[in-house]
Amino acid sequence: MQETRQNKIARLLQKELSLIFQQQTRAMHGTMVSVTRTKVSPDLSICTAYLSIFPSEKGEEILANINANNKAIRYELGTRVRNQLRIIPELRFFIDDSLDYIERIDELLKK
Repeated sequence: MQETRQNKIARLLQKELSLIFQQQTRAMHGTMVSVTRTKVSPDLSICTAYLSIFPSEKGEEILANINANNKAIRYELGTRVRNQLRIIPELRFFIDDSLDYIERIDELLKK
């Protein structure tokens, strides 16, 4: 039962975080941030979000910027989901490099 609730909250947070990043990156032309996966801890206090950043060369710079603005992102998330969640989880962001990994494997297979 607990796992079902975790999955529902993870999907809700993924959707809302992706909308927040879509609004924020609209001003930066040529940059796209998408939330590929979210995980929520069993006590619903920590949300781990995996981000796919395009172009990948700017990945570390954008991730550092996102981590610097973590409190503002959490506040924005809280205003969006305050009716669904009592406690807004702490946010942790990581780069999801699975697309780069797949691209690298394709390059090796073509050789």
